[in-house]
Amino acid sequence: MKGHCILSHGFESGPDATKVTALALAAEACGWTHERPDYTHFDADRDKGPLGDVPNRLAHLIQIATRAAEKGPVVLAGSSLGAWVSGHASVQVPVVGLYLMAPPIHLSTDHPIIAADIPTAIIHGWHDELIPAADVIEWARARNDALLLVNDSHRLSDHVTTTRIQFQHFLEQL
Repeated sequence: MKGHCILSHGFESGPDATKVTALALAAEACGWTHERPDYTHFDADRDKGPLGDVPNRLAHLIQIATRAAEKGPVVLAGSSLGAWVSGHASVQVPVVGLYLMAPPIHLSTDHPIIAADIPTAIIHGWHDELIPAADVIEWARARNDALLLVNDSHRLSDHVTTTRIQFQHFLEQL
């Protein structure tokens, strides 16, 4: 085992979502173990806000990542809200890399994305209807992160294979 990947799905998605399933295949091909936490019960808790219970979604990921980091190297990967919690968890848990898909740079005015200064790769759609590509470019540039912009929307549904290949390449470089 080279390490462990924790693959976080986006808001109102699930652990069997297309992109995190593709990342799981890439992790296996590289000799990394993986898990896909289920955040659906946090997303459904609309009493906590329009995006559900984000603080407890983050706490859940931190708990899982902390246990995994005690055993070896950890990479966090996530899509949209999964990217946001992955970034925030990376500053609280020792991880060796981040792979972010369609990261919400400004989840809200009070809650911008943050992330540890570790190897980070980002894939984002030029035509993302929720998160402007310009915001992601600015954030990635300031951090010197690898960034791939593709002709796609927020869901990156036309680039699932590209996402998997890029993640596999990212893991191979760690």
